[in-house]
Amino acid sequence: MLDRVIHLLPPELKAVLEKLPESAMEHLEEIRIREGRPLELGIRGQSRFAASDGTLRAGSDGAYKPTADICRKLLEKITNHSLYAMEEELKRGFITVAGGHRIGLAGRTILDGGNVRGIRDIGGFNIRIAREVVGSARNLLPKLLDKNRKTVYSTLILAPPQQGKTTIVRDIARSISYGHWGLFENAAGWSGRKVGIVDERSEIAACVRGIPTFDVGPRTDIMDACPKAEGMMMLLRSMSPEVVIADEIGRPEDGEAIREASHAGISVIATAHAYDLQDARGRPVLKQLLEDGTFTYVVELKRTGEGFMHRVVAADLKDKLPPAAREPTAATSKGEQGRTYAGMQRGDAP
Repeated sequence: MLDRVIHLLPPELKAVLEKLPESAMEHLEEIRIREGRPLELGIRGQSRFAASDGTLRAGSDGAYKPTADICRKLLEKITNHSLYAMEEELKRGFITVAGGHRIGLAGRTILDGGNVRGIRDIGGFNIRIAREVVGSARNLLPKLLDKNRKTVYSTLILAPPQQGKTTIVRDIARSISYGHWGLFENAAGWSGRKVGIVDERSEIAACVRGIPTFDVGPRTDIMDACPKAEGMMMLLRSMSPEVVIADEIGRPEDGEAIREASHAGISVIATAHAYDLQDARGRPVLKQLLEDGTFTYVVELKRTGEGFMHRVVAADLKDKLPPAAREPTAATSKGEQGRTYAGMQRGDAP
């Protein structure tokens, strides 16, 4: 995975990371760089610190500490030597680079009338490495199908950060667009559907100059780097999607746009930060959407060291349902061998 972001790194940092064990490089998910503090890595959901010789340790003692000069070089790389050109991204606290990799930033905020206008004195970076896991929704998708309309029900996917929401929703988009409906045999003759993705952070499709670098299917149109509410309305007016997909909803305007799409007969697949349905009901926008019956299903997603686990519940029947065990969702990365656990089936692309 390191090869996907190696070109962004200053030579000094690159030299350290290239000494990592091969297994660590293969499963690298995050690189956390903090000026003058230990270099932290996220590897298969676990935190590790890296020494200058590439060895990994659970504690921070003896770990490599990036200097102010290294952080300056990194910032220049990811902004193409122009902080001004990245003003909008800096206001949001992250920059998305080619390949869908998101780089979070921490530093001193610049305020204008009480609103954040940007960040300066940046001394913290979190490089999140995006990956395509083809087949990750293979076991989940059949549970979300509207067999009468031969499409997918509107569904809200819930999980805390870094549990695989974007990875799953990307594979759902790809599968629906191709007409690969997972393990539901009766859907073998169903056509693919027109999909519209509102990719506000350029992570789902990882577009470069409007062209997706991830495979999101042949019937998919993307509004890249566009706020979700505006993007959904633009797609409805211009691209006639049958399914709209958006990541990390939560603003009131997001809720209004989703309701508008739902009233137009369009299925909406959306993700949000929440531990489970009960947690989601504590967020006003999500609570209203659930009470309105906008979503038919809610998926509670959890990521383990072996793959994704999910639980599907009816959005309006949670309190009436008996406890349900989480079920495995396929977790085979593109080009990797399938892994199994607890009866999990392989998730290779159909």
